[in-house]
Amino acid sequence: MTYAAVMVYLDTGTKPERRVRVAAGLADKFNAALIGISALAVRPVLVSDGMVYEDLMQSDVSELKATLAATGTWFRDTASADHRKLEWRPVMDLPNDALADEARSADLVVVAQARGAGDAYNTLDPGGAVLATGRPTLIVPEAGAALKADHVVLGWKDTREARRALRDALPFLQQASRVTIVEICGAGEETAAQEHIDDVARYLTRHRINGGLRVIIHQEGSGAAQLIRLAQDEGADLIVTGAYGHSRLGEWIFGGMTRDLLAKSPVCCLMSH
Repeated sequence: MTYAAVMVYLDTGTKPERRVRVAAGLADKFNAALIGISALAVRPVLVSDGMVYEDLMQSDVSELKATLAATGTWFRDTASADHRKLEWRPVMDLPNDALADEARSADLVVVAQARGAGDAYNTLDPGGAVLATGRPTLIVPEAGAALKADHVVLGWKDTREARRALRDALPFLQQASRVTIVEICGAGEETAAQEHIDDVARYLTRHRINGGLRVIIHQEGSGAAQLIRLAQDEGADLIVTGAYGHSRLGEWIFGGMTRDLLAKSPVCCLMSH
């Protein structure tokens, strides 16, 4: 199992060099195509006294196309290499809708860390992307070193989402030299948690992956903070977890672990829903 196509999202008006270089490095690591994508949506046409301002709309469209073209030029200049298969996709649509549609062409999607509420016409909501693309999504903080994924921390929870994340992360896990499986549990749940991660370890062994085992009793503070601290203490640069959330009236509502990892993790996170 491998990734044949890596897709990276770029918000216009930014130059996310680390994110693009991480995506390009993964494309090289897995001998995959690298697809860059950016999207902008035209705001609703102004209507006054029954009149539609078509000229204004046309000028807006031309400006948005020019902005997307400039972003594409920067992407190609930053990611270009003779041996890399590059593709650029400018889309005139809401960013989250565009990425959800175009992700059909990718095995892995790379996005920025969540930065709070943005304008839905020109800014991607990474949390919404994780839940809507149907693809494993790599959340990349803007600061940090290159992603080697030599030591991966698997944050386990006995749920559908965690099982999906484990399966989706197999290309990373098969190339890692060390995998640490962690379940954070409450007092009195240690035995069940140990059984879970023992099973996960056997599953990985069948895929010729060797993992360390660890059960952490949930302490005061967030589970995300404990998982991040463990990854940093162990020298891991990738955390794999399920993503937990749902949409309510168009707003994405997340569980605490997912929300904190999306917004605060200094370590790259691979999430699946």
